[in-house]
Amino acid sequence: MKIAIVGATGEVGRMMISCLEEFDVPVERLELFASARSAGSTLYFQDTALVVKELTDSSLQDPFDYVLYSAGAGVARSFAPLATAAGSVVIDNSSGFRQDALIPLVVPEINGRLLENYRGIISNPNCSTIQMVLPLAVLNRLFGLRKVVVSTYQSVSGSGHQGILTLEAQRAGSGDNGIYPKLIDLNLIPQIGAFNDDGYSQEEEKMHFETRRILEIPELEISATTVRVPVYYGHSESIHAEFETQTDPALAAEALKDAESIVFEENSYITPRELGNSNASHVCRLRQGANKNSLSFWNLGHNIRLGAASNAVRIMLKHAELAGIS
Repeated sequence: MKIAIVGATGEVGRMMISCLEEFDVPVERLELFASARSAGSTLYFQDTALVVKELTDSSLQDPFDYVLYSAGAGVARSFAPLATAAGSVVIDNSSGFRQDALIPLVVPEINGRLLENYRGIISNPNCSTIQMVLPLAVLNRLFGLRKVVVSTYQSVSGSGHQGILTLEAQRAGSGDNGIYPKLIDLNLIPQIGAFNDDGYSQEEEKMHFETRRILEIPELEISATTVRVPVYYGHSESIHAEFETQTDPALAAEALKDAESIVFEENSYITPRELGNSNASHVCRLRQGANKNSLSFWNLGHNIRLGAASNAVRIMLKHAELAGIS
């Protein structure tokens, strides 16, 4: 496959390169692009040195099988249409196209069928949404999902590299808030993104919209509270879900054990420190919820891997499978 990565020098771009290796993607040609500031730097794929090129209007005129974008919504809106006009399929990690009804928003284990006979831009969902909808989709098939109340505990890498630098500086003694509205070291901040008129933040709004769309339950009742925590990698979520029918925790556990891209921890739980290089959505502490029609559980995922790079690569592989590209 001929592949390009835009935003290759960022946290997610570098992880995309790693995921291409880990998933044994048959790469015939790989080109890396970034801003003028990062152009000229060297990254490695399968021990081969690749020089990062500056992204310009002419960079993607020659078609690639796939162009993976991780460079922000503005860059994606400007450059992704140029790539698709040249015949490339674009998989975009930004928020730039997620609310466009004509562009598929995909978690391939759930709605990968949307990729069949499709060419153009494909949108990668928000990190906190991806890890949650994987187990919710399984439970929805069993019991009929009706309502979700979720609180997230999201790591600073979800803010990009500046989030990591901010936490490191504060841990070293800085009193500067950095990119956050309050100090993040030894603290929790119940705000991710600006607040909307209804009191929900932008991150919470993303989870509401994307969960309904990916699960194809437009009437789903959902309320999210998103919290930034002083953790480097790994988003955690406390999820309470209510269903149309009475739930069976044992039946739910068996289904989650067998589900693709889910690791079910039956008698223990996992924390961000233990995630390592996992590309899975981890589910643990599964239990009966507030009533017999509900379940509560703890959910954990690597936000740079599952929440971004690995889902993008899985989208690419699913599309390639359906299109017969190798």
